Amino acid sequence: MNDGYMDVLRSIASSEPTPGGGSVAALSLAHAHSLSLMVARLTLAKEKWVEGHDAAKATIELSEPALEEAILLAISDSEAFESVMSAYRLPKETEDEKKQRSEEIRNATIGAALAPLNTASSAQKLLSNLEKQSASCNPNALTDLASASEMALSAAKIASLNVRINLEYIEGEDVDLLTSKINTAVEQSIKSANIVALMVNKRLEW
Repeated sequence: MNDGYMDVLRSIASSEPTPGGGSVAALSLAHAHSLSLMVARLTLAKEKWVEGHDAAKATIELSEPALEEAILLAISDSEAFESVMSAYRLPKETEDEKKQRSEEIRNATIGAALAPLNTASSAQKLLSNLEKQSASCNPNALTDLASASEMALSAAKIASLNVRINLEYIEGEDVDLLTSKINTAVEQSIKSANIVALMVNKRLEW
């Protein structure tokens, strides 16, 4: 672990509001993708695990770009929160200013909900892929795959908290749609994580 990694952790640990939970969710997702890639490469390393090669290749195709995207999601989450704070600082002396400020706050708040929603959606896709990977990957790396599943599930759950808190005080059809999407993403993530856990336990005879 180098100083850059510690710099990220110290940034999270500071008294500044960003990076916060939404960024941590995306970073958790990045760790999940990293672990899934490791398991895929350990599976591809030997012909004895040829049954799992197709799933491993699919994992690499999914997680290579998604790993970088997860880092961008961590950054966008912080930027989205800062946009909300900027909207609250807009002037509100006149009626026109008040109206514009309210619109900007609402738009920024929706944006702040979209960032973690994207994290949760990406986590759900990874978990769905881990279902397939868990059935045929290198058995020596099953606990690493299980760890990837737990990290991805945590990412989805943490992200959902940030979506819900941003939508707490606004209403509208767009809010209802986002609420439905985050609920579905978490439900599907839990379902996939349970399937992965069952498969890992079965293959390890736990």
